[in-house]
Amino acid sequence: MTGFDFLIGDWTVANRRRLNYVDPDSAWEEFTGHSTCRPLFDGAANIEEMVCPTFSGITLRLFDVEKKEWSLYWSNSKYGVLQPPVVGAFTDGVGTFYGRDLYADEEIHARFIWNAITPESAHWEQAFSQDGGQTWLTNWTMDFTRR
Repeated sequence: MTGFDFLIGDWTVANRRRLNYVDPDSAWEEFTGHSTCRPLFDGAANIEEMVCPTFSGITLRLFDVEKKEWSLYWSNSKYGVLQPPVVGAFTDGVGTFYGRDLYADEEIHARFIWNAITPESAHWEQAFSQDGGQTWLTNWTMDFTRR
């Protein structure tokens, strides 16, 4: 298994996310979604569609062969544009990806972590930093279970 090969297929996704991504006291909401991921370019890319009760989204993942790193691009039905990528790689079964974005008109650093990967499940989490990556606040987690 390399890169995102584990993610190919159909998944039920248990989501938990903060209502305000940068407020540590924010309430959490929980909802279930469904995801389908298919390979492109002989495994050097994939596209995942996520369908949730109040939105749909896609993630496009591209592997840079020279740099040996992945770039992950997200878009959703609310905005319809590709967000700036998070970029990184897998080391010892954990994928860590970093990028910059805007949240509530403020520049933030974003981090995605993929871990606890098995043939039947995986865990993803998103965290934002407002201090250049010195501290992180996890604001969204997803637990994937193969359908």
